[in-house]
Amino acid sequence: MNRASLVFAALLAVMVPMSLLAGRVWIAPLDLGEPGNTWLILAELRAPRAVLAVMIGAGLGAAGAAMQGYLRNPLADPGLFGIAPLSALGAVASFWAAPLLSPAWAAWSLPVFALLGAGLGMAALALIAGRTVADGSGGAGGGIALFTLAGLMLASLAGALTALAITLAPNPFALSEIVMWLNGALTDRSWREVMIAAPLTIAGIGVLAFAARSLDALTLGEEAARSLGVDPRRLLLLLVVGVGLTVGAGVAVAGIIGFVGLIVPHLVRPLTDRLPSSLIVPSGLAGGCLVLAADSIVRILPMVTELRLGIALSLVGAPFFGWLLIGMRRGRV
Repeated sequence: MNRASLVFAALLAVMVPMSLLAGRVWIAPLDLGEPGNTWLILAELRAPRAVLAVMIGAGLGAAGAAMQGYLRNPLADPGLFGIAPLSALGAVASFWAAPLLSPAWAAWSLPVFALLGAGLGMAALALIAGRTVADGSGGAGGGIALFTLAGLMLASLAGALTALAITLAPNPFALSEIVMWLNGALTDRSWREVMIAAPLTIAGIGVLAFAARSLDALTLGEEAARSLGVDPRRLLLLLVVGVGLTVGAGVAVAGIIGFVGLIVPHLVRPLTDRLPSSLIVPSGLAGGCLVLAADSIVRILPMVTELRLGIALSLVGAPFFGWLLIGMRRGRV
């Protein structure tokens, strides 16, 4: 574990217990021994929410670091893959399918459909871009360019189909649920969502970490990476699976939460040697810190209804993205 990982792991160890105490109803450490509903609030409401925040942030942070290493672009974000929009489309489709299912199956329809959407996105990317990346038929950099364009095409198509589903919503209640869910939040999440997201996210981060050495070689250029024994098709499949698991799991339980994969690697990179192998795990830990901090803040804001987590992070991420663009123009990024 490198220095950056230790720093963010220590920060996370401090932030998690603090987040359990924060909320509309503040819990003082001295109140933990008092009779009442304190432990019920901690165990059933805040603890699963904190674990989910860490899991989702870790997945998005690690996916962002891997994507920036693969595309060799500091502005790359997991949303470019098209996996997150297709996962969201699957979740939106569940609002249409739920009335047709039995109550037992309907309760699981949203995460299942979201994961199916992520799986569809992974398969589509592999089919569209896999062969060109494998044989280099796109020329130098052409395979990666095609891969990026394929992701953008899938994201655009998924966005259009999601908008169509919203327009044709069967009733106002479904419309409201779809719009609110797409904004991303951890409100009212339970241990069930943790059991869905945690194994998939951990598996996805493991796959990305396994691909890290090949990503290091890719920083020397595609031809140099091939000469070092890197199989481009295998690397592509590892990235598609890793990003699909991490991003799909997050979307399945919390909706769209953007900009984490863009912001976090930039915050972590100065603390590392800037190689993907040194960046993926620290970015996962830092992503967990960022989402946990943002979720704690939205819980304590004095608002009638809780600010959606996806909106809060977008309000931070969009100016950060603009700052990066200005930095690139001036040669700082």
